[in-house]
Amino acid sequence: MSAPYFLGLTFNQIRIVMKRGFLFFSVLVVLLSACKGKKGTKADILIVNGIVYDGIGVEPRSVSIAVKDDKIVWVGDKSDKVVASKTIDAKGLIVSPGFIDPHTHATNDLDDPKGSHNKPFLFQGVTTVTIGNDGSSPYPLAKYREVCEELGVGTNVIPLVGHGTIRKQVMGESDRQPTPGELERMKDLMQREMDAGAFGMSTGLFYAPGSYAKTDEVVAMAEVVAKNNGIYDTHLRDESSYSIGLVAAVEEAIAIGERADVPVHISHIKCLGTDVWKQSDSIIGIVESARRKGIGVTANQYPYEASATSLKAAVVPRWAESGGIDSLFIRLRDRGSKEKILEETRQNIARRGGADKLLVIQAPDTALQGKNLLEIARDFGRAPEEAVFDILQQGYVKIASFNMDPYDVENFMVQPWVVTGSDGGSGHPRKYGTFPYKYRKFVQQDSLLDLASFINRSSSKTAEIFNLSKRGTIQKGNYADIIIFDPGNFRDKADYLDAFRLSEGVRYSIINGRLSIENGEFTQKLNGTILQR
Repeated sequence: MSAPYFLGLTFNQIRIVMKRGFLFFSVLVVLLSACKGKKGTKADILIVNGIVYDGIGVEPRSVSIAVKDDKIVWVGDKSDKVVASKTIDAKGLIVSPGFIDPHTHATNDLDDPKGSHNKPFLFQGVTTVTIGNDGSSPYPLAKYREVCEELGVGTNVIPLVGHGTIRKQVMGESDRQPTPGELERMKDLMQREMDAGAFGMSTGLFYAPGSYAKTDEVVAMAEVVAKNNGIYDTHLRDESSYSIGLVAAVEEAIAIGERADVPVHISHIKCLGTDVWKQSDSIIGIVESARRKGIGVTANQYPYEASATSLKAAVVPRWAESGGIDSLFIRLRDRGSKEKILEETRQNIARRGGADKLLVIQAPDTALQGKNLLEIARDFGRAPEEAVFDILQQGYVKIASFNMDPYDVENFMVQPWVVTGSDGGSGHPRKYGTFPYKYRKFVQQDSLLDLASFINRSSSKTAEIFNLSKRGTIQKGNYADIIIFDPGNFRDKADYLDAFRLSEGVRYSIINGRLSIENGEFTQKLNGTILQR
């Protein structure tokens, strides 16, 4: 008897089809299940086995981090659920948010093809720099942004608009107060720069022409910033005893913030010169009192005992330079004003600790570099205050001024409202070494800070101050600005005799999800962007 038929198939043929179909279905289920498990976990970069500090907590975590495009897409302890194009084994290394520098002088590097890589900061672990500090900013910001975006930048950039820059546009460098019309023009220009994406206004009230502005003028400008949810970043009117004194200058900054209803950020807080050493206790009390009243006051600090500025700014009286450098030398040729200028310059040299404490680190005549003012004055056969103007005849001269007490440096450093900032400009080792120097000396050597505090106050705390969205912490959904450094070899190499040596120990730097440093080497990729408020 023949086998039964169904749809033209024998029973045995039907059984074979069903068996094969079941096997196919089983394999399909497994594959679909596998695909379902991988859904949302495909990544460009996976970081495993690192000691992870997320920028918020006080203890490290043993988690892996996945990056896709420019974001962190996964943080967890089961990295086998992630399929990545590249895996970084960070065993024995520290993984942390990229550092955010709230105060730099990288402005002229970033729009120059030779310096737009921003390697001095990149190799410190910095992934974001702030420019436009001390009242001086690129103008107009929209044009600067356009140039930088066309060129490409090595790190992210937070732009500020300088009060002094705006003042110059309207009033030049004259030592006078604005008319009502001029003040309105300045406010209009400030609004225009805020519209172009500035995160706030900086002032350099110690420097001309910012020093010529009264408090009311600064408040009026800060009110424009407040309406745009910006920040007021200030180089104080006095960090020593030049004019109103350090304590009064801090009180002025807080008053501006209170009157304009704007957060205040004091740049490179310090007690500069023997006249104000040990005043950090008083300043800390003033700031904490303001914070208890609800006034937003924070500060940044570089961890060195030597400051850096131009020789002219350090020792020449402000009234004498009104109108610019040419006006200064005209006054020097007048017998009536010359003696007054020289006497006040002598006093300012003493205020800085003496001529031997002022080291020339940048000058048109390179033979002067590495010599202090006392040595140069002896070479010239002149008094130090006279030698100042001989040097200034050559052009712009920058000095390192050794005039801070370790007590004040450390006292400010441990405050929870003080973050790390380099004030990095050419000639001072802080441009190339601030963050690793602070880690090496104050975390490893002196144990003044623990590692989490150092990282948090170099990343998330700074992001909070500048209202940076989704940056400064390692969290799912945040932008992937991540560094991986060797805790035993993260160190600065720059010093006052050779301030142009890159730091060591950053093994990987990821900026906006792309590798900028890989295996300790620059990838030649410009992965940064000009951030928009």
